[in-house]
Amino acid sequence: MQKTSARLLALLSLLQTPRDWSGDDLAQRLGISSRTVRRDIDRLRELDYPIKTLKGPAGGYRLEAGTHLPPMLFDDDQAVALAVALQTAAAGTTVAEDATRALATLRQVMPPRLRHRVDLVHITTVQPPATAGDSRQVDAQVLMDLSRAIHAREELRFDYGPGPSTSTEDVRRVQPHHLVTWRQRWYLVAWDLHREDWRTFRVDRIRPRTPTGPRFTPRDLPGGSVSTFVTSRFRGNDGTTADWPCQGEVILRLPAADVAPFVQDGIVEELGSRHCRLILGSWSWTGLAAAIGRFDTDIEVIGPPQLAVAFADLAARYARAARTTGPETDRRGDHRTHHAARARA
Repeated sequence: MQKTSARLLALLSLLQTPRDWSGDDLAQRLGISSRTVRRDIDRLRELDYPIKTLKGPAGGYRLEAGTHLPPMLFDDDQAVALAVALQTAAAGTTVAEDATRALATLRQVMPPRLRHRVDLVHITTVQPPATAGDSRQVDAQVLMDLSRAIHAREELRFDYGPGPSTSTEDVRRVQPHHLVTWRQRWYLVAWDLHREDWRTFRVDRIRPRTPTGPRFTPRDLPGGSVSTFVTSRFRGNDGTTADWPCQGEVILRLPAADVAPFVQDGIVEELGSRHCRLILGSWSWTGLAAAIGRFDTDIEVIGPPQLAVAFADLAARYARAARTTGPETDRRGDHRTHHAARARA
């Protein structure tokens, strides 16, 4: 028979699986008697693990959430994964301070072999540069208030704004469904009751009002999943598909290796040492043509026709821009010509 400490850890590991266990099942899995199972359950309860006894012909047990945090059991890989996740969260997120304290607590109780593995991992999170007037900080209390309304399925009123393009706040009344993160920002996905449509709201611009409203029945998101809906909306689509509204195919006179790092979710196919095929998407045909044009090389449009039309429109627009020169532009041009002549001399 296993030692008591090893047996208790094995029993606790089984109970942490989200299911109900009968005493006979536990006894069979652990190779002990049902009487020993009952004694070990009592020992775990003495250690503050909230284990509920289930009624029924065979009886059973379930590990429930307690009123305070009992000792927890992690295997080596789980402990390292948790430490890495906390280190990531401690790098500039809303709960950075709490994550740092939790990581220090976890590291303190780790055995030396695990502490060494965790100390080898150093994560540096690089935040994108913030634009003028753009606040990315989210109040943790606002996150909790939104999460509480989502969980309770209660309507929510909040002041929204101001953003970079707004100077006054707008009162919104919504049915909140999901909190999501997208490119370093928090968003609330909600059904806007005034506009009768789905909307995504930046959480750093939300100031919830109290009390919350009546309960509501959750709606089905277009696209079938939060990921599809959010990706679709940020790509300028209707929320039902994660594809770009506009997608085209071209041949570029550049090596595939020179193009691939700059196309994000585009597809690059090597056609030779100096040619590649590029399939790319954008929110508009003009935007797609401009994105492809930045590669500064000869372009052959494979399709569709809308992309070729967009290139023609851009060419005419750029030609008009090149002809709009004023006195200041002329002086700068003469200045550059003068220096170029001196360099050639």
